[in-house]
Amino acid sequence: MANRKDSRIEPSFEGAPGAKSSAGFSVSEEDRVVPGNRKSAAKGKSAKAKSSRRGRGKSRRGLFGVLGRMVYWCFVLAIWGGIAAAGIVVYYGAKMPAATTWAIPDRAPNIKIVSVDGQLLANRGMSGGEAVGLHEMSPYIPAAVIAIEDRRFYSHFGIDPIGLSRAMVTNVVGGRFSQGGSTLTQQLAKNLFLTPDRTLERKVQEVLLALWLEHKHTKDQILEMYLNRVYFGSGAYGVEAASRRYFGKSARDVTLSEAALLAGLLKAPSRLSPARDPKAAEERSQLVLAAMRDEGKISAKELTSAMSAPATRSPSYWTGSENYVADTIMEELPDLIGNVRGDIVVDTTVDLNLQKLAEQSIRRLIDESGKKLNVSQGALVSIDNSGAVRAMVGGYDYSTSQFDRASEARRQPGSAFKPFVYMAALEAGRNPDSVRNDAPIKIGRWTPDNYGGKYFGKVTLATALAKSLNSVAAQLTMEVGPDAVVEAAHRMGIQSDLTANTSIALGTSEVTPLELTSAYVPFANGGYRPDVHFIRRVTTTDGKVLYDNNGGSAPRVVKPDIVGMMNSMMTGTVEVGTARKAAFAWPSAGKTGTSQNSRDAWFVGYTANLTTGVWFGNDDGSPMKKVTGGALPAQAWHEFMVAAHEGVPVRPLPGTWKSTPADTIVQDEIPSNTAQPAPPASVGQPAPAAQAPAPARAARPAETVDAGGFGMPGNDGATGPIKHPVPPGNVGGPVKKRQTSILDILTGG
Repeated sequence: MANRKDSRIEPSFEGAPGAKSSAGFSVSEEDRVVPGNRKSAAKGKSAKAKSSRRGRGKSRRGLFGVLGRMVYWCFVLAIWGGIAAAGIVVYYGAKMPAATTWAIPDRAPNIKIVSVDGQLLANRGMSGGEAVGLHEMSPYIPAAVIAIEDRRFYSHFGIDPIGLSRAMVTNVVGGRFSQGGSTLTQQLAKNLFLTPDRTLERKVQEVLLALWLEHKHTKDQILEMYLNRVYFGSGAYGVEAASRRYFGKSARDVTLSEAALLAGLLKAPSRLSPARDPKAAEERSQLVLAAMRDEGKISAKELTSAMSAPATRSPSYWTGSENYVADTIMEELPDLIGNVRGDIVVDTTVDLNLQKLAEQSIRRLIDESGKKLNVSQGALVSIDNSGAVRAMVGGYDYSTSQFDRASEARRQPGSAFKPFVYMAALEAGRNPDSVRNDAPIKIGRWTPDNYGGKYFGKVTLATALAKSLNSVAAQLTMEVGPDAVVEAAHRMGIQSDLTANTSIALGTSEVTPLELTSAYVPFANGGYRPDVHFIRRVTTTDGKVLYDNNGGSAPRVVKPDIVGMMNSMMTGTVEVGTARKAAFAWPSAGKTGTSQNSRDAWFVGYTANLTTGVWFGNDDGSPMKKVTGGALPAQAWHEFMVAAHEGVPVRPLPGTWKSTPADTIVQDEIPSNTAQPAPPASVGQPAPAAQAPAPARAARPAETVDAGGFGMPGNDGATGPIKHPVPPGNVGGPVKKRQTSILDILTGG
């Protein structure tokens, strides 16, 4: 046993001096079951160091663990959020029609109305303007819209995650909804297919439709559709309508500053409209210009130049008198072509240059004399011999009042109605040399007084018409009968209802300027009544003819000899009568008219080229300050007609009637050696004792004179206006037209 103990080999420890085993086997201190006392202090220090390292490791592992768990749960939530979003998309998408049935809806039809020489008068329709190709419009417009509305338009796929995220952050930080993340494609989808309601369903559908639009159309096509359909405020849809509305020009000609203003309107079209708040519109356009510079779409020089451009100030409504014409055309169009289903072009008869001249004349006269004479409105209509309307002004300013006084306002024409009285008398056998006694008369309870209370005794019908003598017109109406006068007026073109009483001689039944002017056209063209029209042709944008006015046949409504006599008489109105201010180089004729208390002032006159009627007055019927037809209306007529006939060869008026000298017995004159019974004091009253026959007049042609009186024979042989009462004129009851009664023989008519 002892030997066994001595022969036992003890293990040596690595690191101990002299402990290396010859067999190469060794263990370390850590291999002991019970550690030895050596190096205990070192082991304590080592344990503390390790514990410290483990503590720091646990701290780091705890922080990373929290972050890891956050990432994990965010990932989980993202998955479930994606699933929920997909479910919502599927749910609302299922409520939409199948994508195979989706199609771009037709744009609201535009009606382009152009003048006789192709200049634009107006656009009508829901859009208010025609569609313009992206390559046709000013390049500043798309650049400005992209810069302020969707900077990544050409890089996103219909939805802009970056822009959406930025908008969400801005809204959260600001505590209010100040930005939207919709792209131009999404806005187009909303405008084309959806309502503006802010609901989750609408937003989901907007996204789906935006993706579909991006799949079906190119970026340029999407941008073009957007610019031609988006609302720009003040009733303007699309860039063409907006450009016309705010700048009076096409979108093809828009400048940089104007393009910036248009782009700025998209945020709030109604609030930022320059027609409502020019200052706000200008401030917004400055932001657009800055955005364009930041995007590198314009240079610093262009920015400076655009910033210095004056602010755009637009009227609160469409302006320009040509809009009165456009409104009238829109009323007539359905009867000619039915419902408008696509873009069309309406070629009119209106000459835009004449239209502008007419508007300027009306506005200038009201601006100069309106306050002094209490005149606030005017209207003008000009029609050629074929019935084509060459100009029509319906009021002082279309932007402030769209009521068309030319075609819709019925006013008393006053003495401008008298030509129909005289025409009926001529058709009943009278002629311009027929003589009547201009004197105070009484018809029942009615006493038609002359203007200014002046009477001229025995006068020819030509003189009576030129001087607009009321008593003679009333006498003629009693002779031929009010019904004959009404029939003549309707035959000539008056369409309004006319009251068949004696006072119609003085124009007491109301008519519109358009119909009164049209009723004078047969005097200018030789006796024919054409159809008055504004539209020459209607075509589609690709040239298909939908309507064509070929003129047709105009029926004769007045015999040539009657036309000649009427023109001879009404020439005197312009040459020496009440409308001398209207006279110009062309042979012309016409008639002035003034209603009671100067509520309405008219002049309707014509040449062999044009017939033009002018009216001045007030919408509320308040009296003007002694304005007559020979004043403002004659002046406006003169200005317009001089310009309209510039460079046009002079033509005489139709008819060749010549006045018969007084020493020659005319068919309706009473021979000088025949006793003439005195006229009654008033219609229906006993006649006074007979007077001696009037002396024969000196041999001279019948003449017309002005209101001052030139050589007019009186009841006592003196000349000039009669200042004292004279025997009443020869009047009587109505007779059948073109028939002669005993009264005709007695009265010389």
